[in-house]
Amino acid sequence: MTDSVQSKLIISSANAADVLSNEIADELEAGAGVELRQVMVPASSHGERLDRALAGIVPEFSRSYLQQLIEAGVVQLKGATITKVSAKVKAGDELRIELKPTPQSQAFKPETMALEIVFDDEFLLVVNKPAGLVVHPAPGNWSGTLLNGLLGRDPQASLLPRAGIVHRLDKDTSGLMVVARKRQVMDQLVAMIAARTVSREYLALAHGDWQGPASRQVDAPIGRDPRNRLRMAVVDMDKNAGKTASTGIFRLASEGGFCLVRCRLQTGRTHQIRVHMASIGHPIVSDEVYGGRPAAGLQRQALHACRLAFEHPVTREALEFLSPLPADLAAAVAAVGLGYNPSQ
Repeated sequence: MTDSVQSKLIISSANAADVLSNEIADELEAGAGVELRQVMVPASSHGERLDRALAGIVPEFSRSYLQQLIEAGVVQLKGATITKVSAKVKAGDELRIELKPTPQSQAFKPETMALEIVFDDEFLLVVNKPAGLVVHPAPGNWSGTLLNGLLGRDPQASLLPRAGIVHRLDKDTSGLMVVARKRQVMDQLVAMIAARTVSREYLALAHGDWQGPASRQVDAPIGRDPRNRLRMAVVDMDKNAGKTASTGIFRLASEGGFCLVRCRLQTGRTHQIRVHMASIGHPIVSDEVYGGRPAAGLQRQALHACRLAFEHPVTREALEFLSPLPADLAAAVAAVGLGYNPSQ
């Protein structure tokens, strides 16, 4: 491996997902090949975890990357393949490391992708994301993500953490997202979202006839479900870790065991609308993680980011973007006998 490649792999203070850039992956894949290293564990690393010891022995590589190598089965300790990053090492142990591209190290590559851009200037852009498109590379989706498409659209996006993405939508949620094109703008947008000056509204088709007033405010903290760590839940913060979460919900239509609602985020917790809707007895259609069931031919959760409004962080222009219901969700709303007026 060349010195130039090694210098680019030095870990920085950036998010771990930003450490291994597409440029590094390209060089590894295109010409550097695989490098084998044999090293001895020094006395200073005696008793340490394998990943921590490796990070000290080959400091030009990030600990995240070295953990990937261990889990990929290309690290040997005293001649035996080790796949647990927590394995302990002893002074004098021989380590053999096969330095090669990993799925994660190759994830941050530009890809040509058809993206629906509804606004674009030198500072930011607004994307209308289709259902099924993953936002960030992650296990099971190391390519074909919105991030890959942004890198393919603009090489300068590689200079920004997460290619300028400042908030996310779930894979099966469609709709509007704002993306920064400059680092200062990215920082400003993150601060604006935290200060709740970015208005984000969603349309959701849910199970159950709506009861009571048309408008409802749900203030319920959200954290990891203590009974299933793979999902989120409304939690009691005296007993479980969580964060405050607030969603405004307005009924648009209700009939025949279904309701169409507009949701406004006051906070932005993971799966917030899905969790809050389920918590009030109206799980979103086809959201089986939170109690929804497939209906009206809809195979993905019936959630769409329909409105995005904020003050441009540079020009100070008031911006508002609207996205109509996509065809699959509009068909499902009609199939259950509900009407939708975009002016509601």
